[in-house]
Amino acid sequence: MASSRLIILGSTGSIGRSALDVIRRAQGEFTVAGLGARRDVDTLRRQIQEFRPHVVAVTDTEAAQRLRAGVPAPVEILSGPEAMRELAVWGEADLVLVAVVGIAGLLPTLAALRAGRDVALANKETLVTGGALVMAEARRTGRRLLPIDSEHAAIMQCLRGEPSSGVRRVLLTGSGGPLLRRPLESLAHVRPDEALAHPTWKMGKKITVDSATLMNKGLEVIEAHWLFGLEADRIDVVIHPQSIVHSLVEFVDGSLKAQLAPPDMRLVIAYALRGEARLPWDAPKLSWDQLTLTFEQPDLARYPCLGYAYEALAAGGTMPAVLNASNEVAVEQFLAGKIRFLDIARSVRRAMDGHRPVAAPTVEDILAADGQARAQAAADLVS
Repeated sequence: MASSRLIILGSTGSIGRSALDVIRRAQGEFTVAGLGARRDVDTLRRQIQEFRPHVVAVTDTEAAQRLRAGVPAPVEILSGPEAMRELAVWGEADLVLVAVVGIAGLLPTLAALRAGRDVALANKETLVTGGALVMAEARRTGRRLLPIDSEHAAIMQCLRGEPSSGVRRVLLTGSGGPLLRRPLESLAHVRPDEALAHPTWKMGKKITVDSATLMNKGLEVIEAHWLFGLEADRIDVVIHPQSIVHSLVEFVDGSLKAQLAPPDMRLVIAYALRGEARLPWDAPKLSWDQLTLTFEQPDLARYPCLGYAYEALAAGGTMPAVLNASNEVAVEQFLAGKIRFLDIARSVRRAMDGHRPVAAPTVEDILAADGQARAQAAADLVS
């Protein structure tokens, strides 16, 4: 049987590296046709040597020049701001894994779907900002959109074999992040290293801070709306500190299904790359006789960003793009030590209050709203 040909956008990040580990373990089941990164050419060079892709993309042009000096001639190098979109449609591939950070994933995802390729999506912002466009393109082309996200992958597994009419609601679980038990009055003094000390998951810096603010759950609510066709009042968030139950589905008869697994993103990645088929894995087994599972409601006083995400979904149009853009800018500034932890939520609130959403936006409308929100957020943080 021929191996499945993959293109990985964001191969040097946390998800990209984990995906390549899955490919190693799958022993010839996959061929890496292309790899893409922003500017980490040292990691990318090592990946090229091991996986021998035909093409690589580097969006930072100076980094691309450095890469060219040490890469074999047969490897084609794409560079510049359009490189990821070009890579998404390059040559022949069966599936494109989109693991770049931020709204940078939107255009490559649309391009891959239009080129008739399945997409494994590890980028929350693509559906948050352009969910209507992306889902319409997936329906038009008949291609699969496979979420590389423990919560949405869990929901997909729970829904298998179940009619949509039987679903009452879905429950997205979240650990509550590293600040769950920290006194509210002390949150103003949270340092970046404290916000990055996630108790159960190993993730990139941006999503780890989003876990501390619970913005990650807010973005997942918007994703779930598009992936499963559910309105906001049928999507709930529940705090589950152990990160063992990855999500639940409640049915109209009151019964529930839950998906449980150790907190390892490689399990989710393998499930998506293999088209919802399981790869034998030597993951640690859950010790049922020692397992304690707890659940609690999120406190919006601690996590205002979760409430803002529900507001953005209700407003619709370009408002989720503004939510996302202002959050990205604020998280960057927090990690750089330029603002305090609580300023993240304040920045998002100001951006949303100042935006009049465009209904049924085009790609151009979404990118314009994103750019305006970033500029406004940056200006607010400086002033």
